[in-house]
Amino acid sequence: MNFRMIRRILGILLIIEAIFMIPPFLISVYYGQQDMYAFLLSILFTGITGFTMYKLKVKNTTIKVRDALAIATFGWLIISFFGALPFVFSRSIPSLVDAFFETVSGFTTTGATLVNHLEDMPKSILFWRSFTHWIGGMGILVFTVAFLPAMGVGSFQIFKAESPGPTADRLVPRIKDSAKLLYMTYFSFTIVQIIFLLFGKMSLFEAVVYTFGTVGTGGFATEATSIAAYDSVYIHIVIAIFMFLSGINYSLYYSLFKGKWRDVVKNQEFKLYLGIIFVSTILITVNLMTTIYHDIGTAFKDAFFQVNAIITTTGYAIADFDLWPAFSKAVLFMLMFVGGCAGSTAGGIKVIRILTLLKLIKREIQRIFHPRAQIAIKNGENIIQNETASSITSFCALYFLIFILSIVIVSLDGFDLETTISAVATTLGNVGPGFNQVGPMRTFSVFSAFSKITFSILMLLGRLELFTMIAIFSPEAWKKQA
Repeated sequence: MNFRMIRRILGILLIIEAIFMIPPFLISVYYGQQDMYAFLLSILFTGITGFTMYKLKVKNTTIKVRDALAIATFGWLIISFFGALPFVFSRSIPSLVDAFFETVSGFTTTGATLVNHLEDMPKSILFWRSFTHWIGGMGILVFTVAFLPAMGVGSFQIFKAESPGPTADRLVPRIKDSAKLLYMTYFSFTIVQIIFLLFGKMSLFEAVVYTFGTVGTGGFATEATSIAAYDSVYIHIVIAIFMFLSGINYSLYYSLFKGKWRDVVKNQEFKLYLGIIFVSTILITVNLMTTIYHDIGTAFKDAFFQVNAIITTTGYAIADFDLWPAFSKAVLFMLMFVGGCAGSTAGGIKVIRILTLLKLIKREIQRIFHPRAQIAIKNGENIIQNETASSITSFCALYFLIFILSIVIVSLDGFDLETTISAVATTLGNVGPGFNQVGPMRTFSVFSAFSKITFSILMLLGRLELFTMIAIFSPEAWKKQA
């Protein structure tokens, strides 16, 4: 491995993180809150550490696959550790384990929290929590590739190691320009949603915080009751729509920009994404109407909002869906695994993988009747290669293996099965809330420190899509190259 280059890039990441801490520091100064010293100390500590690592002399600037894996894995670990410092220094979350959990949840856009009294937290800390969503949504490494041309060598390997989805494709020939296009779209969504929320009479601070949580598909809120604290149909609809938009593959927006409407309309992943949302919303609406709701408009709105919140792994809530009928909860639980589209800021298995698995199942059924037939699996007009299909199958198998093993580990805390299973599912899928003890109106504070560390690992595994993080800890990654 090129350890010197790895350390240098990790140093660059810390310098960028220190810069990102400046806005919450300025907010603390503006409101005259004591946590300004916590942010100042965090900025200095993070920046000096990063600068020291960056100044290390590097002879070979080549970044190979194993180097990119190390940068992605250790990059997320190190920014999560240093990102936890403001919580610890300000005493908002005194425990380092708890602060690390909260920060990992922020950067991985999970939105699971262990803070029981959000209303008592300083505005700068609330801002930093949600800002980590925005930073982590598109990926701090993608940001680095986009805006630090000096990293040009090997940048695609980093982009590929961090990008969500089975593949990481260039939108344009130069990967740096692809990253910039992604961030331009991301930034545009951010500005537009802030404006829409301001029209809904949210304060500027709240509009920014909730936009970070929506566009980044994270879900951190300023109120313990999440979006339910706002009795505004307009706000609910605006956030639901932007959650839906944030769960779509960002490359489709580039196609729209280029006037390629047909590419969007024919995209099979997008059509399945729409279909799942539509069917799930209708099923839950009907179930709610025949049980606890008596207004079809409210039932549909709440169903549409929560379906989008879960499938895009944003995790916001306008109702305590833990009190919904078992059927509605079962649909939401299923959506925790599905996730959004590849190339979006959403977590989960991803719709494209679900689509490919369905086509693989269909092919196996066809082979029962036509055992000698050579049946190709297509995604639109493109044939899915056997290697890609195999990697998707392996990913799903590994996903559920980790899911089952984690349930066994977390069950040592002695909570009921619904709490344990949903807590594992929601952290591995980067969703946020689960059911029962980790429902939308509760927190993860009830778990032991060991379980919180387990959840932190699961959130990182989910964000880095399993193989990136697991591969770097395999013996193969540390063998000397010939």
